[in-house]
Amino acid sequence: MIEDFNIRDNDWDLLYPHHLSHVNTLWEVADNFGLELSTSINPVSTWYVDNSQDLNSVLDLIFLRTKLKEFNNHVISLDL
Repeated sequence: MIEDFNIRDNDWDLLYPHHLSHVNTLWEVADNFGLELSTSINPVSTWYVDNSQDLNSVLDLIFLRTKLKEFNNHVISLDL
């Protein structure tokens, strides 16, 4: 399950100070499908702001089955 969820949350962005209640629903949906949040080999921000006062953040999330070889073993290519 890959999506631009547009949900800032401290579960995947440690610099963001808040946990949103609707993130719990996302975790429940992923769990019902047997999916876990997967991180890339090269952790990079997948959302960038125009305002230098704001922080870049991770909003694009990838949920995979943990038994897949790609789980926590993929690369995000910023050049594509």
